[in-house]
Amino acid sequence: MQAPSSHWQPPDDASFRRDYAGYLAQRMGPMIHALMVVALCSWLLGVVVRGLFGAGPAQLFWQLVPAAPLLLVIIAVRECREPLTLRMLTLLCVVLLEIGINLTGIDYHAGNGHGPLPGLLLPVASSVIWFGRWDFLVAMALCALGPLPVLLHTGDGVQVLQYAVYMAVSLSLATVLRAFMARTMLEQFKLERLLRERAETDGLTGLLVRNRFLDLGRDALQEAHRGQQPVSMLFLDADHFKRINDEHGHAAGDAALVALAARLRGQGRKGDLIGRIGGEEFAMLLPGVEHEQALARAEQLRLAVRGSHHPGGHLSASIGVATCRPDYFDSVEGLLARADQAMRQAKRDGRDRVVTAVAAG
Repeated sequence: MQAPSSHWQPPDDASFRRDYAGYLAQRMGPMIHALMVVALCSWLLGVVVRGLFGAGPAQLFWQLVPAAPLLLVIIAVRECREPLTLRMLTLLCVVLLEIGINLTGIDYHAGNGHGPLPGLLLPVASSVIWFGRWDFLVAMALCALGPLPVLLHTGDGVQVLQYAVYMAVSLSLATVLRAFMARTMLEQFKLERLLRERAETDGLTGLLVRNRFLDLGRDALQEAHRGQQPVSMLFLDADHFKRINDEHGHAAGDAALVALAARLRGQGRKGDLIGRIGGEEFAMLLPGVEHEQALARAEQLRLAVRGSHHPGGHLSASIGVATCRPDYFDSVEGLLARADQAMRQAKRDGRDRVVTAVAAG
């Protein structure tokens, strides 16, 4: 796996959108849950108030109809952090509230009275919880059109007109709030992603830093062990790197490291991990690659490095290879240490070569 770039990817990138949706689910999930709890408590408070003012059991029953499914939605939302599920549950909450608004409004009309204009606060109250544009549009359409059945049932044209005017104002406020919230969340996500990538990648080569390489390597080893797959490690060290720095300057040394990183990326395949371990030392973790394949990959990499140039001539590298068999679980640190020992043996044997580590277990 190649290291991520040091800048955020454009919003039309599928990976960016997927990561952003997950980010919103993690950040907004608790707020969505809290707003639903407030909505349910407010609904139950309304039932209590109506009971105190003499509403009969039948009237209170119809007002309580949405409360039970709404409670189930709240319970489901509490632990849900899957973006699509969370979006659907939030829309379902709006549907249940609109059903309750209609039942309550019809009950008011049956009691020969006019209730308050229904659902005017719902667009504003829910404006900040919608993940995407389509979620917001569907929710606002539900908020605006949901109370129409009860309004048309009353047959009061003046009340319908008042509702239309006030709902238009509410929708306008909701749109402004949602636009500012969406922009703020997107910019915050970009910033956090950029800071995370800068913390996880080497500034010069763009490869994974040592700690991040080891963290991802542990996960890769555990996954390979569960699947009974081999894992190989290549440990590469640039030959005579100090001489390049001393004779041609640090700029030439940096250019040599960037060239080495490019060769490593060019030899990498999907699922590989590539990291700069320190100085002129690099490591490449190859999940699912057995020893003979790893040796062939290491030789290809050595030849690719020889095709790179620096002001003093061709680059070369010494490479150590270590493999973890499917029937033996080794830590990523242990695998890296064995590959490091093999690389040092390659140095002692004359450099610019590939050496195999002693098998573990």
